[in-house]
Amino acid sequence: MKNISIVQRLGAELLGTALLLAVIIGSGIVGDTLDNGNVAITLLAHSLAVGAILVVLIAMFGPVSGAHFNPVVTFVFWLKKDITTEHACYYILCQILGALIGVFLVHLSFEQDMIQYAQTVRTGYGKYIGEVIATFGLVFVILFTLRTNPTYIPASVGLYIFAAIWFTSSGSFANPAVAIARGISDTFTGIRFSDVPMFIVAECIGAFCALMLYKFFFIEDVTSVLRNKQKEIC
Repeated sequence: MKNISIVQRLGAELLGTALLLAVIIGSGIVGDTLDNGNVAITLLAHSLAVGAILVVLIAMFGPVSGAHFNPVVTFVFWLKKDITTEHACYYILCQILGALIGVFLVHLSFEQDMIQYAQTVRTGYGKYIGEVIATFGLVFVILFTLRTNPTYIPASVGLYIFAAIWFTSSGSFANPAVAIARGISDTFTGIRFSDVPMFIVAECIGAFCALMLYKFFFIEDVTSVLRNKQKEIC
């Protein structure tokens, strides 16, 4: 798609992140209501719903905004110089705002308090390591698949998150906007707000490590850039 304005891109990021959080919170509420005490059933329903909506949202909004829906993804593309500093800041603000809107609307739709204070404790080095792994995997999948098989990005991201919700100790937030928004939802997917900052730190570490490993695999890109600069100087 050509001639997409920054306003349209920001709208896609806001709406996409809002819908993502609506599914994250809503699927947890519905699963918790219907599982008859079987937490595994709730987790399965939640992970399937989140993986599925990611496929849909990325396929929809990818051509518009890149379908980041995630501050650390935007941060990584900023480090790669694929997005300007100004636009990256706007993206991140819209992602956080969209995440909050998504949570508020879902709470209201289930006739709950719009703003809640999550009580679920998610702390300890094991959880933080799990969140590093979850975010590392997500960003690495995005970067690597964009380079090798870009048409598979929606499915790759959706399937990875579905798997990561099950295999990581943190539950695979892998997204600072998600962590912030889940801090104000005292539901199945909530996180005590005081635990959010360390999750965000872990997510940033995981994202940066993914970028470094990606550069290792495609080091010829860096070498090519350096050679071109040397030719320009000469």
